[in-house]
Amino acid sequence: MNANALGRLGDWWSRRTRADVPVRNWTAISSGTPTRWVGFDELLAWVVAGLLSLGLVMVYSASVQLPDNPKYVNYTSNYFLMRHILSITLAIVAACVTLAIPMRTWEKMAPWLFVAALLLLVMVLIPGIGRVVNRSRRWIPLGVMNFQPSELAKLAMAMYAANYMVRKMDVKESFTRAVLPMAIALGVIGLLLLAEPDMGAFIVIALIAVGILFLGGVNGKVFAIMVATLLGALLSIIWLSPIRWQRIKAFWNPWDEANAMGKAYQLTHSLIAFGRGEVFGQGLGQSVEKLHYLPEAHTDFLLAIIGEELGLLGVLAVILAFFWMVRRIFIIGRQAIALDRVFSGLTTQGIGLWIGGQAFINMGVNLGVLPTKGLTLPLLSYGGSAVILTCMALAVVLRVDMENRQILRGGGSRER
Repeated sequence: MNANALGRLGDWWSRRTRADVPVRNWTAISSGTPTRWVGFDELLAWVVAGLLSLGLVMVYSASVQLPDNPKYVNYTSNYFLMRHILSITLAIVAACVTLAIPMRTWEKMAPWLFVAALLLLVMVLIPGIGRVVNRSRRWIPLGVMNFQPSELAKLAMAMYAANYMVRKMDVKESFTRAVLPMAIALGVIGLLLLAEPDMGAFIVIALIAVGILFLGGVNGKVFAIMVATLLGALLSIIWLSPIRWQRIKAFWNPWDEANAMGKAYQLTHSLIAFGRGEVFGQGLGQSVEKLHYLPEAHTDFLLAIIGEELGLLGVLAVILAFFWMVRRIFIIGRQAIALDRVFSGLTTQGIGLWIGGQAFINMGVNLGVLPTKGLTLPLLSYGGSAVILTCMALAVVLRVDMENRQILRGGGSRER
C-alpha cells in the first residue's frame, strides 16, 4: 500500500470517528447554501421509538380489561389500543413535518405560537367548546380525538421564552425589562391553567420558563426572587384549596384508613402494584391492579403497571432511558449555544426541562415520592395531544442537531 493510499485511508477513518460527523446521512437541510445531506442523532430517535413502542404495549395491557367496568361498558377491549395507535401515527406525521421546518422559521413563529396557545386556553374554558372530564375542563373535542391546549402551551412556552431571551439578551440584568414581562406572561398562562384546573401543567410550564431564564443568564438575585415568589404562589394555591390540601395530607399518611379509601386511593394501589412486581415482575399482562383497583392505570399511573408486570428491571430501564434522553437533549442544546445559535439552544434545553421535569413528577407520584398530580408519563401514557406534541418537540431537537451538524461541516449559518 503506497503513501497516497494510506493517506486516503487515514482521512476516511478520521471522518468516520469525528463526533460531529454522522455515520449515516438521512435528511437534507435546505438553507442559503447548496443542499447538503447531513444526519441526526439516530440513537436518540431509536430511544424515542423504543419508549413509544413500550408505551403502546403497556397501554394495551393496562386498558384491555376496562370494558368489564360499567363506566366503559360500551367500549371494546382494544378501544384504547386503536386510539393510541392513531395518536402515534399522527405524532409521527407531525414530527416529520416539524423536522422539515428550519429553526429560523420557528424563531419567527414563536410569539405567534404563544398567542395561539393563550387563545386556545381561553377557548377551552368556554362552555360548549371545552369538554369536562372528572370535573376538569381541559379538552377541545375534534371528532377523532380531544385536543388539550396545555400540551401546545408547553412547546409554545419553550419557544417563546427562548425567543424572549434572545431579544432581551442585552438587558438580561434588568428586572423590569427582562424578568418582569416574562413573569407577567407566566402569570397569565397560570391563571388560565388553574381555571381548568390543571396545576400539573402549570408547574411544568413554570419549570420551562424559569429554567430558560436561568440558562439564558438573567441576574442571579432577581432570578432567586422570582423563584421564591413562584414557590410562594404555589404553596398559597395549595393552602387555599381544600381539595389540594387534602391531597397533601393524604400523601403524608396514605395508609390511614380514611386516606387509603379516599384521596390516597390511587397512591396506595400504585404502591401495591410496585410491591407485587418485585424484581422481575409478574409477567406481561399479569397485573392485578389494572383490574379496576387502580383508576386511570393507562394514563397517569402507567408506570405502576410497568412495575407490576415488568418489575424493578422494567422500571429501571424506563428511568435510564429518560435520563439518557434528557441528557442528550441538553448536550445538543449546549452545542447549539456554543455555535452562537442561542434560540435553538435554549429551545432545546427548554424541551429537555419539559420532558425531564414531567417524567420526574409522574414517576415521583407513582412511587409515592410526590403528591398525586395529573401528569402523564411522556411518550408512554395514553393521551393523543401529549404524544403528538411531545413527538413534535423531540423533532425540533433533532432539527437543531441536524443544523448543528451542518454548521460543523461548513454549511449553513449561525442565528446570531
